[in-house]
Amino acid sequence: MQSTRLAKLLEFLQSDPNDPFVLYALATEYNTANDTEKALEYYLKLTTDHPDYVGTYYHLGKLYEKLQQSEQAIAVYQQGMLVARNKRDMHAFSELQGAYNSAAGLDYEDD
Repeated sequence: MQSTRLAKLLEFLQSDPNDPFVLYALATEYNTANDTEKALEYYLKLTTDHPDYVGTYYHLGKLYEKLQQSEQAIAVYQQGMLVARNKRDMHAFSELQGAYNSAAGLDYEDD
């Protein structure tokens, strides 16, 4: 089933190679399949070609964390927070801030 989705997404990409939703869906599909190299490729293409596509930043940051590249994750979360704030997407901002706080070791728990 997963390869069917991937094949369909690649068809969509051929039809419109600059569609940010298709790029995001491909990145997510590859990430789910643990093809981190391809997932990273598509997430980075989104940040370059569609920097206002807010959803990218959370998932790219999480991928960097999974790859144990916390400095890159933190930088991605920070950039995502700026984009979310500029778009007035406070829900995305809040999620990115939570991920940033966790990655930066700023989680405060009651003792």
